[in-house]
Amino acid sequence: MKKNNKQNDIITQWILWQFYESPRFLIGVWKNYILFSLNYFSLPILLKTLFYPWRRYIWKYPKGFDIAGFFNTLLSNMFSRFLGFLVRAALIVIGVFFQIFVIFMGAILICLWLFLPFIIIFGLLFAIFY
Repeated sequence: MKKNNKQNDIITQWILWQFYESPRFLIGVWKNYILFSLNYFSLPILLKTLFYPWRRYIWKYPKGFDIAGFFNTLLSNMFSRFLGFLVRAALIVIGVFFQIFVIFMGAILICLWLFLPFIIIFGLLFAIFY
């Protein structure tokens, strides 16, 4: 009778581990990956500085009346802002796609973990009977 009770304890412990403790741990790991990808691509900072000049390259406007120098500086500063916008926008798009990838892969892995015992049992039954 005690052997059956111990076996029941082991099964209960395994069920708690498989369906409660491990998914809880995996959700924590998943959360860390989501936070890592946010920090790696610096998405909040990139969104705040979207229209800043590239590498803070800013040319000073000439003193006095120099129309050619004024328009040269204006175009240079506009080009620097446009280049900064393009690079930051590309990084934001890549970061968002990576974030979506992390979210979907985490959800898939947690679902696979939860269904793993059933997949193994089905695979064994399929191998035995077919």
